[in-house]
Amino acid sequence: MTLAPIAASIRFGYGPRPGERLPADAARWLRDQLERPDPLARGPGTTAVEGLEALHADMLDRKRKLKPDRVRRIYVAMARATGNHLVDTAMPFRERLVWFWFNHFTVSLKRPFVAAVLGDYVRTAIRPHVTGRFEDMVLAVMRHPAMLMYLDNARSFGPDSIVGERRHIGLNENLARECMELHTLTPAAGYTQTDVTSFAKILTGWSIAPPFLLARGAPAFRFFAAAHEPGSQVLMGHRFPPGEAGGVAALRFLANHPSTYRSLATKLATHFIADAPPAEAVARLEHVLAMTRGDLKSVSLALVEAPGAAAAPLAKLRTPVDFVVATTRALALPPRRGFPVLPAMAGLGEPLFAAPQPDGWPDTAAHWAAGEAMLRRVDWAYDVSARAETHDPVEVADAVLGPLLSPATREAVARAGSRREGLTLLFASPEFMRR
Repeated sequence: MTLAPIAASIRFGYGPRPGERLPADAARWLRDQLERPDPLARGPGTTAVEGLEALHADMLDRKRKLKPDRVRRIYVAMARATGNHLVDTAMPFRERLVWFWFNHFTVSLKRPFVAAVLGDYVRTAIRPHVTGRFEDMVLAVMRHPAMLMYLDNARSFGPDSIVGERRHIGLNENLARECMELHTLTPAAGYTQTDVTSFAKILTGWSIAPPFLLARGAPAFRFFAAAHEPGSQVLMGHRFPPGEAGGVAALRFLANHPSTYRSLATKLATHFIADAPPAEAVARLEHVLAMTRGDLKSVSLALVEAPGAAAAPLAKLRTPVDFVVATTRALALPPRRGFPVLPAMAGLGEPLFAAPQPDGWPDTAAHWAAGEAMLRRVDWAYDVSARAETHDPVEVADAVLGPLLSPATREAVARAGSRREGLTLLFASPEFMRR
């Protein structure tokens, strides 16, 4: 089955804008987005070092009974730019992949101090690796201050290390456990609690440079040998040497484990194809990952042609973020003129950067399709449709859904009592709600 342009724009992106001409060769359009560099990867923005310095300055202000606002200003500017880019992006497939991988490696404002380095985390640990190797993304994520702070590895000390013995403090297993359970193997690999503890020891010393080193120009990541558990460790039957090199080797081992490939293939197919994706699609993606040693560009390209990728009608329920972005694009509302994209996402239950747990936001309809949540979407659609003062609802429906628009929905939109009601019926329709 050939992938239709509008279906490709919705399933692998955020949907078209009125007046946007989609290329006839949808698969090539998606491939081209992966060939071009991400304009935001390693682009301008507050660096991790600058964010940590701002965080430290805010902490000092609190001790002085002053009002800290450096981190807040950094975060607000970054969040607004993020909302703008989600709506304006000319490479929606690449952008969807960025946020898929960010959700996979969740770092959340539930630990508020990570706000200082969230922008740098997405820009330097996620974006550059979306079309690279998974093992390189894993290493970038595990070395980034956002993840080291979020999952407490900066406070993990080898029990027999110099610092551990002197201060009588020991391991924090959060990063090791979540890396194995969520980011790589999953429990299906059959690892044990002993493996988690061994991996936590391997990662001791992976930390953040203190303020005095940052002031001297040191990078944000720092390996502290004095906090590292001495001696080699056995992880899933493999022995890894002590030191930072042992951690790098262990992460590469986990990133390229067959169970990791199987887990990633399932998660990609679930996100882009269906809540219960075809087994042959998962098998194809798993095979590509294994044959390319975790090449994410290759598996993303394979995803476009995987069984079920071109199936109609579209089966996935849009999450609140997808729904808000798609609606904003459909109405061509410019976020830079004050349209509140981020508050809308939060109001519908998916605040950006604020997943409640390290496993990120759920990716299936069962979580998002509750009656009250769907009513909130309809209410928001009614509110936002009031901003569309010149849009013809039928023209918008034809432009953003094309052949996916059912005759019944088109007639309901056309027969609505007002422009606002017509647009609300469009955005509340089953066709628009799904991707």
